[in-house]
Amino acid sequence: MPQRRRHALPGFGLTLGLCLSYLGLIVLLPLAALALKAATLGPAEFWHAVTSPRALASYRVTFGCAALAGLVNLVFGPLLAWVLVRYRFPGRKLVDALVDLPFALPTAVAGITLTALYASTGPLGGWLEAHGWKVAYTPSGITLALVFVSLPFLVRSVQPVLEQLEPDIEEAAATLGAGRLTTLWRVVLPTLWPAILSGFALAFARALGEYGSVIFIAGNMPMVSEIAPLLITAKLDQYDYAGATAIALVLLAGSFAALFAINLLQLVTVRRRSAGAS
Repeated sequence: MPQRRRHALPGFGLTLGLCLSYLGLIVLLPLAALALKAATLGPAEFWHAVTSPRALASYRVTFGCAALAGLVNLVFGPLLAWVLVRYRFPGRKLVDALVDLPFALPTAVAGITLTALYASTGPLGGWLEAHGWKVAYTPSGITLALVFVSLPFLVRSVQPVLEQLEPDIEEAAATLGAGRLTTLWRVVLPTLWPAILSGFALAFARALGEYGSVIFIAGNMPMVSEIAPLLITAKLDQYDYAGATAIALVLLAGSFAALFAINLLQLVTVRRRSAGAS
């Protein structure tokens, strides 16, 4: 009779049960409560709550700015990760630590700081406004705040993969005659692409629900610069709990759809690479 392998943790059944119980209490139970509260509205009332002109305008601002912030970080996040992994320079550890600052900094502090910098009376905002670009109290300010809070997701998703990617692969491609652009496109990016997609999905989902760093710089003007989380707060202040949960359900569906689509795209990318390698 083969000897049973001993594990440091308890058996699979107990471990799985604890994990599912914890997941249910922390994630599934609040989401179920959200859906049940929104279900107290009838179909017509629910549709009216989530498709009112003010709600639709907040969706456009929220989803549009979140997508734009994700695209900006889609370029600069992997580039920053590349610099931190491939180069050694004075202050590299400090720069690496600063990447995590949006995780540690209270979002309200970030919002106040960005507003002070980019308002009309701020050092950067006054100069930009003099050149025809108003940042604070516009969707541009919202996008700037979302870029700030979502940058670490791209960097920290790509950085571990880059650390495992040996520079010898790039040197071998150069030896075989590949230029820098070809090496980047045919050697480096296919390896990084799943991590980049994961970081983008996480950044986008995080930006959809951002509140603290946005409300100070957004201006919060309905139909212009009002984000959906602020509209939810406004409905809660009016004791419209069902309407607030209905809009929250739309944001939840958008975040879940983004994560599901990116994971599906990752799976297709990995399978194509495996098929090509075989």
